[in-house]
Amino acid sequence: MSNPPKYTYTVRDTTLPAADDSEGGNKTRVGVVYLVGAGPGDRKLITYRALEVLGQANVVIYDRLVHPSLLDLAPPDAERIYVGKSSAQHVLKQYEINALLVYWAGQGKSVVRLKGGDPFVFGRGGEEAEVCREAGIPFEIVPGITSAIAAPAYAGIPVTHRDAASSFAVITGHERDDAGEAGTRAPGAAEGRRNWQHIAHAADTLIFLMGVEALPEITARLQEHGRSPETPVALVQWGTWVQQRVVVGTLSTIVEEVRAANLTPPAVCVVGEVVKLRESLHWFEEQTSQPLLGKRILVTRAREQASTLSGLLWHAGADPVEFPVVKIVPTETLEVLDAALSQLKHYAWMLLTSANAVPVLAERLEALKLDARAFANTKIAVIGASTADALWEQLRLRADFIPSEAVSEALIREWPDPDLPGKRVLFPHAAEGRELIHTWLVEWGVEVDAIIAYRTVLESSDTESMREQLRKGELDAITFAASSAVKNFANALTQGDAGQLQALVGDTKIAVIGPITADTVRAYGLTPHAVAAEHTIPGLVAALETLFGIFAP
Repeated sequence: MSNPPKYTYTVRDTTLPAADDSEGGNKTRVGVVYLVGAGPGDRKLITYRALEVLGQANVVIYDRLVHPSLLDLAPPDAERIYVGKSSAQHVLKQYEINALLVYWAGQGKSVVRLKGGDPFVFGRGGEEAEVCREAGIPFEIVPGITSAIAAPAYAGIPVTHRDAASSFAVITGHERDDAGEAGTRAPGAAEGRRNWQHIAHAADTLIFLMGVEALPEITARLQEHGRSPETPVALVQWGTWVQQRVVVGTLSTIVEEVRAANLTPPAVCVVGEVVKLRESLHWFEEQTSQPLLGKRILVTRAREQASTLSGLLWHAGADPVEFPVVKIVPTETLEVLDAALSQLKHYAWMLLTSANAVPVLAERLEALKLDARAFANTKIAVIGASTADALWEQLRLRADFIPSEAVSEALIREWPDPDLPGKRVLFPHAAEGRELIHTWLVEWGVEVDAIIAYRTVLESSDTESMREQLRKGELDAITFAASSAVKNFANALTQGDAGQLQALVGDTKIAVIGPITADTVRAYGLTPHAVAAEHTIPGLVAALETLFGIFAP
């Protein structure tokens, strides 16, 4: 992994709208500001309280080191405002961020100020809390796991150890400049105020945050004030992220080691004897599956379905990027489906060809005050394991028949009931479903009640950000778990123009769940580089692992 991860954020217009002075407006309401630590990067390290406030947020104001997937935890209609800072490049100055907090809370909104790490560890949280207090805005501090401890831990470096270090200190890698903004890195009077003699011996382990660019200054000053040139040093880039990289050296060699590795911010610098323990305690690299290590994989499934695939990708070492292009919505009139479910005893079988039908069924059964007992005389056939799993998880019903392959042809070929002709089958399906199974059942003499239970519609939020990521080659692969996802992906990004889509996708690899979806990909002039042998979500991940195992450098 020679390159750092790349993340494209959408920078929204942060011009403050005019205050609402209309009758019944929010001008007298006061919201609340939550200063929330998002943790060091690995999204699983966010706290339970942070999840709670994110889930209720009206406005999320977030930084560069917040993992993009955490933004999906906020309600879909929440305003998301990027105010990230990197080196000397600031989207907004600190006083502008302060103004955003006060404005939105003054409009009665629940505002989450989402920061990488912990808001009170070099996160300007104290300054923002002071601004809220002065403006009469209620606020709450939600601590987060700081990268100062988490990044070394993921690198196998304990910041304290009975045999190596009994203390540690966390130090900023740079002071703010004389104008009051951290970012120019020019050593002015503010930088000169640092007491290096004290810093050099402040603790056994020294941890510098935001110190990559100042590394030559840091190493020189520490040696100048008594630290041995042989003191071990480690820099952990993108600590706890799947793209984590670690460079190890000494105070006398680390600058050259970092330069040779082309290691850039963000990184945590650890100085002290504890660095030697990494040789025996490194664990993160061993726990991560190598074929997908650091790969950015696009997940196009519906928002409510994406978590399963994203979770498996995370476990395999990948960095899933969720871009739902499919939204599942019930049909406008469900009276026909309700009538059929009320008379389940008259159906020999119910057939489900997608897991998307299951939540619709669960909702209607609840509305009708029915449960699993209604299926006492009705067997259930499903097209694949994913649908069977959804059926069990949501309705506690087991499928009676699952074909060996999750395709219509296998379901038809392997149907276990030779006496099906003359019987009734309930077939709740999507408005866009294939006609093959329905046609076959009718031709076989089966009485089929094929009822449209839901439809898949285009969801196309944040498309410009996705176009930008594709244009810059920031994605390693795109996954499609259904033909509808392919069509909606094309419609969302290029209004269905195959030529534009081909140019946009470029060399990005494409993995699909089965042959039908692969055919849809080819219809747009694209190449499916991997087709899951087992037409399931785990099968799709396995296909990606094989694909990148083949293309490994």
